[in-house]
Amino acid sequence: MGGRPSSPLDKRQQKQLRGQVDTLLRNFLPCYRGQLAASKLPRVREHRGPLTLLQGHPPQWQPIFCVLRGDGRLEWFSHREEYENGDHPLESTPLTGYTVLTSQSEYLRLLDALCPDSSGDHTQEEPDLLLETPVQFPLFLQHPFRRHLCLSAATGKMQQAWSLALQGGIRLRGTVLRRSQAPAARAFLDAIRLYRQQRGHFGDDDATLGSDAEVLTAVLMRQLLPELRSQTLPGLRESGRARAWSWTKLLDAVHAAVLAGASAGLRAFQPEKDELLVALERTIRPDVEQMLQLQARVAGRLQAEVQGPLESCLHRKVDMQLPRVTQTLLSTLEAELTVVQTLLTQGMDRLSRHLRRSSSGARLRKEVYSFGEMPWDPELMQTCYHEAEQSRGRLGQLTAPFGFFGTQSLVFGAQDLAQQLMADAVATFLQLADQYLTTALDCDQAAQQLEKVGGRVLKKFRSDSLARRKFIHGWLLCIFLPFVLSQLEPSCKAELPEFEGVLAMGSPALTIEGIYEDVVRGVLLQRINQDVVTEAQRGTCSKQPGSGTKVQPLCPLPPPGTFQS
Repeated sequence: MGGRPSSPLDKRQQKQLRGQVDTLLRNFLPCYRGQLAASKLPRVREHRGPLTLLQGHPPQWQPIFCVLRGDGRLEWFSHREEYENGDHPLESTPLTGYTVLTSQSEYLRLLDALCPDSSGDHTQEEPDLLLETPVQFPLFLQHPFRRHLCLSAATGKMQQAWSLALQGGIRLRGTVLRRSQAPAARAFLDAIRLYRQQRGHFGDDDATLGSDAEVLTAVLMRQLLPELRSQTLPGLRESGRARAWSWTKLLDAVHAAVLAGASAGLRAFQPEKDELLVALERTIRPDVEQMLQLQARVAGRLQAEVQGPLESCLHRKVDMQLPRVTQTLLSTLEAELTVVQTLLTQGMDRLSRHLRRSSSGARLRKEVYSFGEMPWDPELMQTCYHEAEQSRGRLGQLTAPFGFFGTQSLVFGAQDLAQQLMADAVATFLQLADQYLTTALDCDQAAQQLEKVGGRVLKKFRSDSLARRKFIHGWLLCIFLPFVLSQLEPSCKAELPEFEGVLAMGSPALTIEGIYEDVVRGVLLQRINQDVVTEAQRGTCSKQPGSGTKVQPLCPLPPPGTFQS
């Protein structure tokens, strides 16, 4: 599972994959161009230490020195000295799309399920014998389209620390596009959604985890997987888990070829993209008022056409489940942010106590540093992240009937929000403390000032609901909008060509499909606004923290109109 040998793909297979990547880009880039027309990376604390890796031919457990970089890339070296000397790693891999397993039996069940046509005889194969040998503190990194990494730590404490660090790197890599504020990132995600809708795939899932090239690769790999299974699996000579290992090796080679092609295609598109954005800026800015007026006229006519079928669809298929999904999202987020508030309170109280009890400047600086690092402490933040993880199953059950299978992305989004709000609050506290603390104050006076600052920070944290509202609205739209569009597809979509003539002389930034989707989104957003406020008023947002926690509940969300999606 370790070192990457020569590719198992022959030249014909590699050429065929390049052709399929070219076809994907040829069909996808028009969607991307259209969305470009229409249209702070949180860090991971670097983690490093010795592990063992199952690698080689035949596979053997070998000691390595691993480093998780701040960008979510895992590197490994033969020895610590190679890392300290600045040598190149033996290998490295971005953690996008991986899952961490710390149970050997769970991983073996997953491995057995990869090739269900295998004989199931796991007694005579060398790889199986290695995996059947109990591994006391395993770390299995599993990916649907890439080789698996089988690692092991020396102690349970090291296993826990590595597991949390790896999960943080996976989340960081996976949410890079969703966290981006760049219009081009939003355009890319919209283009992916439209590209897949044009091919009959309306539901959201976790295919959009990763960078632009990684997302395109995941989209094509999902298309290729059935064909690869039917054509390749019967030809694998091994049986049992050795067969599964060969299968992951083949998938890894295909994934690498597709990723290289997608990356090259997007790099080649970059000059055209830059020119397109400049041209759009030049042509749209002088006529923006006329364009908005035209958009409003067309939207009014479209809404009159689709209002009836749309309301009927919402009434029959959405209204019953929307409150349940909303309530689950609200309670999940509230539980997570209540833990954030508790951690903030405890951290600020610690600083005040140290000021009163100790005159050691060095000790105080250490405590201030620890407080500033709270958002990036994976063990501390896991208490927040666990709240989101607990809701994964319930959210999956509620949203699957609507074709939504992106619960991993949703959980990552909730965890990102908790980290960002924690980071904002910590930065505000330290900034205000720097303003109010002077050398003229004694320890008691300084502690009193810190307590006042802490009170202001917590008050702002409890009352600032814009980020929560944006999160809830965004994910409710992700869950329900594709479903509603799919339900309206047979009737309403067929009438759109009648409106094409209205925009014949307009800007490429205006399309009938885009305006149609905006109309549907607007009506759905009204439903969501009403439902979110109703659920908040029922007390979902007033969930009290656990016994013994002296924090106030977060305030309800603001009324409709405060936030527009």
